[in-house]
Amino acid sequence: MNRRTYLVTVGSTVSGLSVGLAGCEGAPGAGVEETDTDGEESPSPTAEPTETGTDPDAGTETDTAAGTAGQVPNTVEMVTEGSDYYFTPLGLYVEPGETITWINESGSHSSTAYAESLDAASVTRIPEGAEPWNSGVLSEAGATFEHTFEETGTYDYFCIPHAALGMVGRLVVGEPGGPATEGQPPNGELPSSEAIVEQGAISYDEFAN
Repeated sequence: MNRRTYLVTVGSTVSGLSVGLAGCEGAPGAGVEETDTDGEESPSPTAEPTETGTDPDAGTETDTAAGTAGQVPNTVEMVTEGSDYYFTPLGLYVEPGETITWINESGSHSSTAYAESLDAASVTRIPEGAEPWNSGVLSEAGATFEHTFEETGTYDYFCIPHAALGMVGRLVVGEPGGPATEGQPPNGELPSSEAIVEQGAISYDEFAN
């Protein structure tokens, strides 16, 4: 199920109304040609034909999951900013089969699934049958990690070095589902699955403030 199907949108149709204006004989401007100051009639302006645009991209909308202005869709930044350690977008929606890339912007971080099959996690908060992931700690600025998500549902994850400081994140793939829809992860608070689906992406600053 894609985001458009999951969300209920109510469209409104606006009908244009054409109003005919009836001119009265003798009324100012009714049926009278515009004249120059010398008394000669000026020809009525002829409307130039309008060319219909043929650009296939014109007037179309594109759904993206960008969390912050200018950010590439399907990327999550891992940030150290003073005493703050966070993922942004904190919540992100993608379709099944899409790949997410984590980028280490500053500091040293990991992207690690809440899955008991991993030594670092004590609980499981990813859908049943989903493949867990663990980037390991990325210390170099600009280092990246990618993971492709096939199973629909809600995925919670965390940063190994900063879990105790509340560095957690949430993904919704296709539609909410699984154990992560129940309550919050053990190391922090996250936006609801429904809010993530509705907004597409929720930045750290947006949620924190």
